[in-house]
Amino acid sequence: MIKISPWKKFFILAICLYGFAFSAPNFIPALHNQDPETTWLPHKTVNLGLDLRGGAHLLYQADMTKVFDKRAGGLKQDYIQFMKDEKINHNGVSSTSRNVVVNLENADDAAAVKSYIRRSSTGLYIETSEDGKTITVTMDESFIKQVKDQTISQVIEVVRRRIDETGTTEPVIQRQGDDRVLIQVPGAESSDVKDLVGKTAALGFHLLPKEGRKGLYDLNLPFMDGRGSIDVRREPVITGDMLNNAQPTMSSQTGQPVVSFRLNGIGARKFCDVTRENVGKPFAIVLDNEIVSAPRINDAICGGQGIITGDFDIKEAGDFALLLRAGALPTDLKVVEERTVGPSLGADSVAAGKIASIIGLAFVLVFMLLSYGLFGLFANIALIVNIALLLALLSSLQATLTLPGIAGIVLTVGMAVDANVLIFERIREELGLGRSAMSSVDAGYGHAMSTIIDSNLTTMIAAIILFSFGTGPIKGFAVTLGLGIATSLFSAILVTRLIVALWMNAKRPKTLPI
Repeated sequence: MIKISPWKKFFILAICLYGFAFSAPNFIPALHNQDPETTWLPHKTVNLGLDLRGGAHLLYQADMTKVFDKRAGGLKQDYIQFMKDEKINHNGVSSTSRNVVVNLENADDAAAVKSYIRRSSTGLYIETSEDGKTITVTMDESFIKQVKDQTISQVIEVVRRRIDETGTTEPVIQRQGDDRVLIQVPGAESSDVKDLVGKTAALGFHLLPKEGRKGLYDLNLPFMDGRGSIDVRREPVITGDMLNNAQPTMSSQTGQPVVSFRLNGIGARKFCDVTRENVGKPFAIVLDNEIVSAPRINDAICGGQGIITGDFDIKEAGDFALLLRAGALPTDLKVVEERTVGPSLGADSVAAGKIASIIGLAFVLVFMLLSYGLFGLFANIALIVNIALLLALLSSLQATLTLPGIAGIVLTVGMAVDANVLIFERIREELGLGRSAMSSVDAGYGHAMSTIIDSNLTTMIAAIILFSFGTGPIKGFAVTLGLGIATSLFSAILVTRLIVALWMNAKRPKTLPI
């Protein structure tokens, strides 16, 4: 007699019920069309990717010349301010996209200027003329790479935040090369995506006008969370290009989530002066003409670093830091490639994928039935459970299904019975050695397990590598393959074992129809 504990039976049946319940909306439109706010029934379906659903494909190029012009201009103003503070005379400071030239009146001041340049920034190469009066500061390769990486990362954050606001599911937003960003949005028009991406992400720290003294040019801006609006000064004291970084952290004093930020040299000095003069007063952090937060200045914030407190939870602090980083360094984007995938092509691909899946499934079902008789029927039942579980996981996780993903499903159907084949062949061998039916089944499941685990583990490793290093369609294939391996192991080992155990405990057969 094959014994399976009651809790294992409950676990297996609960997972099977989940598979059928959460895959059902893909086949029953009435379930999918439910209002998610008024029902507890499953309603999510598998998301179709760009190649199946149609949508917008845009490749943008970031204007890196403008980025480096801004960086060089910021360094220029930083050095001018330093020499003004230190009363160092100079004959002018000029900048190009990759370097800054400082012309001093007295060569004796060169050491102090170069020392400040080294302290204020890393990744800069400093050269001095023969007379010692001209200092040329050039961005080295590490600095250039850092600026490019930071710029593209910020562009991706801004674009993702804007597209996610529209409710679009699973857009593909990824870097290509040094200065390009690929955007694929299923079910969207190219013009709509271009309108979203074309908005400028403008970040600023604004002071508030004195109470009851709103100026003619002051602004009334709304809070991002919809809790009203306040008046702010039109000109920001700190702009996004002065912000180097922002990260969520925990306050050492209160233990509450806060957001720490770091400014560059110019921003640090400016913020120190402004906060010293406005202790006890609020200021507004504005992103795209909406107020993210309006904290109060408790002390003068010098040194270029500060902490923004508020009624944050951990997630809100992370989102807030993301907003600050996303608006820190916007740059112009130019469309270098634009394609629109029509829904008719996607419908043809879906139809072809369905036909391939049905044909593959039919061949596997017939093969197992002819090869293993009643046990083949048990394996076929487990295969249906496997497909239901795979669709349920794709629907629940809202993973995007692409054409290569359909190929992964077809491959999963073929591989799903592999474990059962190994088990059934082992049972046949044990029967051939003269063992009883019960003993042969126990030995078949026990001895084949290590081989099944090894073969599926190697395939899972391949799927993980494809997902980690692949892009776009490759990831789609890896997702369905990886999930398919997990569901196949569950259905082939646990589901078939439960069915076989229930049948054998009920029939007590002397021989096996295998």
